[in-house]
Amino acid sequence: MKTKVLLANPRGFCAGVDRAIDIVNQALKKFGPPIYVRHEVVHNKTVVEELKSKGVIFVDELSEVPQSSHVIFSAHGVSEKVEKEAEEFNLLSFDATCPLVTKVHNEVQRHVRANRDIILIGHEGHPEVEGTLGRHNPTDSISKIYLVQDEEEARLLSVSQPDNLAYVTQTTLSLDDTLTIVKILHQQFPKILKPKSDDICYATQNRQDAVKQLALESEFIVVIGSKNSSNSNRLKELAERCGASSILIDGANELDFKSLSKYKSIGVTAGASAPESIVQSVVKAICNELNAVAEELGENKENIYFRLPPELR
Repeated sequence: MKTKVLLANPRGFCAGVDRAIDIVNQALKKFGPPIYVRHEVVHNKTVVEELKSKGVIFVDELSEVPQSSHVIFSAHGVSEKVEKEAEEFNLLSFDATCPLVTKVHNEVQRHVRANRDIILIGHEGHPEVEGTLGRHNPTDSISKIYLVQDEEEARLLSVSQPDNLAYVTQTTLSLDDTLTIVKILHQQFPKILKPKSDDICYATQNRQDAVKQLALESEFIVVIGSKNSSNSNRLKELAERCGASSILIDGANELDFKSLSKYKSIGVTAGASAPESIVQSVVKAICNELNAVAEELGENKENIYFRLPPELR
């Protein structure tokens, strides 16, 4: 019996990542290199290296960008302070922030205007979290913001306004993890307000649902994505919680075919910032080395599209 390679659906690029990469490529086409990008436009090693080869320069701070240059903010979003810095440095900026992250920013600003305290569920140091925290600027408000990373922090949290409180979440967190934290917050603060709609993005949830299905039929799951990709890491963790062994890789060169040869069913998925070309190269390598046969699992196709900024259409 041949080994089966099962491909999760949906997998790989989401609309926000597609848009961010399109923004960089359109800027290159319209203005020519160099184009500067603050932080990695998306968390994927292959994408970043390919853009570098086209003349994109990635920087940590805007102070590294020459005046009057073109700069792009990454898909993870930035603080108001960074936007003001771009103006002060006379930079021509384009915002590749995922519209679903922008939605969270807008929620934070709405709560600030209502003098409401805010709990942000997310990972300290992640660019998206830093950007969201940087949207909390209560000049004429008593609002405070608190970062909660796990269940223990949720249980121990003390806030200034327990009866005037709301929460938002980092978009790429595990749905299961955030639900547990949210449940604790509701127990601690019965009057806490939830977002108008779930902050966890459609792509994160769809890919997690696909991994749950994949784990039912796979002994081992290969997750394609970079080590600094939050949603890719969550997919690996979820696969393991569902009972499958799993590995997170950037590409086929990281596969251990001797170890894989003991499995009769191998699942393959990809984080929201991983290109389909890498998925296909990984599947091809497994099929060639193990004489395996590949098949698609599920039919959940996404048709979400986010428009480019007017200046780049």
